[in-house]
Amino acid sequence: MPQDSSMAFQGKATVLAVGTAVPTHIIRQSDYPDYYFNATNSEHLPELKQKLTRICTGTKIQKRHFYLTDEMLKDHPNIATFKELSLDSRNELLARGVTELAKEAAEQALKEWGQPRSRITHLIFHTATGCVDLPGPDYQLINLLGLEPTVNRCMFYHSGCYAGGTVFRVAKDLAENNPGARVLAICSEVTLSFFRGPSETCMDVLVAQALFGDGAGAIIVGSDPDISVERPLYEILSSGQMMIPGTADALGGRVEEAGFVLFLKPSVPIHVTNNVRKCLSKAFAPLGITDWNSLFWIVHPGGQRILEGIENELKLEKEKMLTTKHVLAEYGNIASGSVIFVMDEMRKRSKKQGKATTGEGAEFGVLLGFGPGLTIETSVLRAIEIPN
Repeated sequence: MPQDSSMAFQGKATVLAVGTAVPTHIIRQSDYPDYYFNATNSEHLPELKQKLTRICTGTKIQKRHFYLTDEMLKDHPNIATFKELSLDSRNELLARGVTELAKEAAEQALKEWGQPRSRITHLIFHTATGCVDLPGPDYQLINLLGLEPTVNRCMFYHSGCYAGGTVFRVAKDLAENNPGARVLAICSEVTLSFFRGPSETCMDVLVAQALFGDGAGAIIVGSDPDISVERPLYEILSSGQMMIPGTADALGGRVEEAGFVLFLKPSVPIHVTNNVRKCLSKAFAPLGITDWNSLFWIVHPGGQRILEGIENELKLEKEKMLTTKHVLAEYGNIASGSVIFVMDEMRKRSKKQGKATTGEGAEFGVLLGFGPGLTIETSVLRAIEIPN
């Protein structure tokens, strides 16, 4: 794979930097049932606590980071109930939390990139868990980061976990169709939007409480990188999206006066597993690749059952999902930001282990995002050779 030729990256959107951020408040997964039932004043529901304990154990998550603190719950007790009116309280906290985490992740990416901030031409910002303010966190971030007021902003909300793949797709289009563009793309998620007390009639609440964590991921994308001052990490060769027919009611949510209410069915892993091969076959047909074990894998860690389903369906070697499973264990499901965490971990592991490329030694790889709809985002990536 040529790396020094001036033609190496010509015209291709390339990830030039990655940054991540998480809150300092950490809860071990084994401690979460005690924390949750105490915080929501629900110790009088021991059967539900036992159920949550079983769910938490099955997730294979070790710890999660949360923006929500005991002090916030003390000041806003309505958040900890099942369905009290709490939208205003949540929005007040979310507006601050989503922006703070986004700023921290963006600062890391900008520092790694090392170029003047005036070179950032576009900003993409997604949050599935944040409030809807006008102007939104994209506007706030322009000022907080000291970006030019002429930056072209694209703000979108509530697309769900698959939007981690969407930001790569949109960043690719912007970078390749605007000569000289440098796109800062951010996914920032704070799950206090759907933190609430348990209900004996709604088991979806317990599943959501057991899976999701808070964090933000940022990437900088541009085509025709100047390799004398920029350090390419991954080329984005193609990106596409597919909706799975008949699955609109499998996973989703809605904003109510009681906050953001999630719904999810046990069939989600089955739907993803049954359709992932179709997405891969279409995406990799132009390259003639059908050996899925020849790829590196950056997958949204939506849950252990989903990852195991993909492994079994495609007969993947166990090491192919190790990086994704590590992120799931260390952070939980960070919704749209998750795939950026996996990419960050993969390039770090590749270098630490002395691999030839940022794809843990492989040249081509796939980035998969999936979420409400059900929707699957598939990006074909090409790893960059790691200098000796």
